[in-house]
Amino acid sequence: MRHPKIIIAGIAVAAVAAAGGLTAASASSSPASSMPATGQAAAMATVRTVTADVTGKNETVLVNARGLPLYYYRPDTAARSLVSGGLLALWPAATSTAPTAGAGVTGNVRVLSDAHGPQVTYNGHPLYTFIDDHAGQVSGQGVSDFFVATPGLAQITGSPAAPAAAVPAGGYRY
Repeated sequence: MRHPKIIIAGIAVAAVAAAGGLTAASASSSPASSMPATGQAAAMATVRTVTADVTGKNETVLVNARGLPLYYYRPDTAARSLVSGGLLALWPAATSTAPTAGAGVTGNVRVLSDAHGPQVTYNGHPLYTFIDDHAGQVSGQGVSDFFVATPGLAQITGSPAAPAAAVPAGGYRY
């Protein structure tokens, strides 16, 4: 019996690979295997700005070297990307061992070493692309809590507050 979720995930990964956004190496969850070749890493991870239509309004957005818009995931922390599984197939992590800041980039471009390998960050926000985008096209704005990164994206100052501990129905903690 076929499982619809597995088929959809397989189709999504195949679509990303066909678009050139995912290689066999980057499809693996191992940090070492998700790193692109050294020469390719620096070229592909350059973060620069372009003007693009974002939900009917022209905005300056961050893009990678191929012109693909870069997004951040609101629940991420400065210390950890929370994107995994099927979500990661649709929103591939921007990875590089040596990211560079290009024209119009005013914030900090750095690397966060996590489960995705050396993930590019902007002002502490781990960055991603969206498999439905093309150069100059922003189609993932607000989808699944992802938002297009702009030069004015504020620095992450800390991790989200931890959820409050459960209190028994009587209101007493033991």
